[in-house]
Amino acid sequence: MKTVLVVAPHADDETLGCGGTLLKLKAEGCELHWLLVTEMTVDGGFSSAQGDERNREISTVSKGYGFSQVHRLGFLPSQLDVVAKSTLVGGISSVVSNIRPEIVYTVFRDDAHSDHEVVFDAVISATKIFRHPYVKRTLAYETLSETDFSLKPGQSAFRPNVFVNIEDYVEEKINLMKIFLSEIGEFPFPRSPKAIEALASLRGVQAGCRSAEAFMLLKEVD
Repeated sequence: MKTVLVVAPHADDETLGCGGTLLKLKAEGCELHWLLVTEMTVDGGFSSAQGDERNREISTVSKGYGFSQVHRLGFLPSQLDVVAKSTLVGGISSVVSNIRPEIVYTVFRDDAHSDHEVVFDAVISATKIFRHPYVKRTLAYETLSETDFSLKPGQSAFRPNVFVNIEDYVEEKINLMKIFLSEIGEFPFPRSPKAIEALASLRGVQAGCRSAEAFMLLKEVD
């Protein structure tokens, strides 16, 4: 049985980027873990009601995926760029050491959100092969409203080279995303159900199926 870790800077990133893939991996018998880097707290400018609602959403979504454990680092959203890199790397590395994942999913470095860039770099540092030889595959996922809105120049575009058929899971993925009430909106909002389905259809066309999720393979050790 493979152990899989999905790293999400914010709750909902995992669903947008690889929700269908996670559901498929669970159906195949994999052990799934969810690492949440930030969370809504009063210190971060959120009300206690918002924090309570997000915690309920996380609990419901976790059950939907069948995560073995949710690992919460508790950093403030949109402020990861002021966190010491060693502190963030240490938190992620501790989770990696404890669960020993074979597969790791993380966000794309050049997304529009600064938290995504910081988390990507920390994940790469926290999964070095000489410290964590059990990590055999590391992939970056795309996040609607962040990957698609990146305008960074140069060779920074998301160029997927791995596609996962999620025809049997796209509807369930969208239903799980709907649990995050404050994160979705009406089309053409990028995190709308219609936009999620449209991206899945586009990636499906590229993969020769009706619906797919796309990833950039960062590292694979055979």
